[in-house]
Amino acid sequence: MTGEDPGPLIRLFGLTGGRARPQGEAFDLVAIVTTAADAGDPTDLIPEHRAVLALCRRPTPVADVAAHLRLPLNITRVILGDLRGEGLVTIDRPRPAAQTIDERIYREVLHGLRSL
Repeated sequence: MTGEDPGPLIRLFGLTGGRARPQGEAFDLVAIVTTAADAGDPTDLIPEHRAVLALCRRPTPVADVAAHLRLPLNITRVILGDLRGEGLVTIDRPRPAAQTIDERIYREVLHGLRSL
């Protein structure tokens, strides 16, 4: 033993129960996390879970959740996977950019190209 404090590593191990991967379907950094409408504010959750539920009342990318929690991404993914498994959050892939641009913008671009 070196006498160094391994506290943060043990804490992270405890947060995830030693798991390094989330349960269920995989999701990436830009996936959008949203607190489920019926999630309420369960008091039996750990502080990190409650923080996610509060933060994700508005749709929030996974990367932003990790930054807000100040936790490594893999730990955040495990926490999010647990919350998803309990039905407390939804995790959705972001819509492709092509689906977010409305028809009006296409018409303006087409008009601009024709005027060239």
